[in-house]
Amino acid sequence: MKFFADTADVDAIRELNELGLVDGVTTNPSLVKKSGRDIVEVTREICSFIDGPVSAEVIATEAGAMIEEGRKLAEIAPNIAVKVPLTLDGLKACKVLTGEGKMVNVTLCFSANQALLAAKAGATFISPFVGRLDDISLDGMELISEIRQIYDNYGFETQILAASIRSVNHAKAAALIGADVMTAPPAVIKAMAAHPLTDKGLAAFLKDAKEAGLKIL
Repeated sequence: MKFFADTADVDAIRELNELGLVDGVTTNPSLVKKSGRDIVEVTREICSFIDGPVSAEVIATEAGAMIEEGRKLAEIAPNIAVKVPLTLDGLKACKVLTGEGKMVNVTLCFSANQALLAAKAGATFISPFVGRLDDISLDGMELISEIRQIYDNYGFETQILAASIRSVNHAKAAALIGADVMTAPPAVIKAMAAHPLTDKGLAAFLKDAKEAGLKIL
C-alpha cells in the first residue's frame, strides 16, 4: 500500500519523507489555506523533494475552466495529479486531462456508482472519503470494499486512494481490503508506529542494559 501525506505543511511532509513513509502527497484548498501560502508556491516546493504524485486541486466548477486550471497546475511539475470533484463537469475534465497524459485524482467520492464513472472517465486515482461517511453513520470501509470488487471485476486500472482517514484503525482496514493508496494526516501515519507494549518492552530493555552496564560504543 502506498502512503500519501494529506497536508500542505512542507515541514511535516519532509519529516515523513526522511522516514521513508511518503509515496506522494494530497492537498486541497482547505489544506493550502491552513498553510497560509500561495497554492502554486507551496505545491512547487512539495514537488521539489517528493518524487511521487502530488495532488493539486482545481477551484473551478465548470468543465472548461477545470481543464484550463488543470493544465496550469500540471505545469508546476511532471508529478502533479490534477484533482477534480466527482461531478459530471469533473468527469468531463478528467476525460480530457487524462487524454492529454496528465494524472487525475477524482475526489469527493461517496458511492460505488461514482467510482465506476470515474474509472470509465480514465481517472488515475479515485478518492472515496471514508471518515465523512462514518460521520453520517455509514460504513466508509464498505465503500472501499465495493469499489475494490468492481474494479477487480472489470480490470479497471484506476487506483483506489482511501481518503478522509481519521485513525490507525482506518489505515489498517483500508490495507486489509486492498486499497492501493491511503492518504492521511501526518499525525495518523506517525501514530501507526505506536503501541503500549512496544513502549513497555523498550523500557524494560533499557533498564536491564543500564543495570548491566552494557555499551556498544
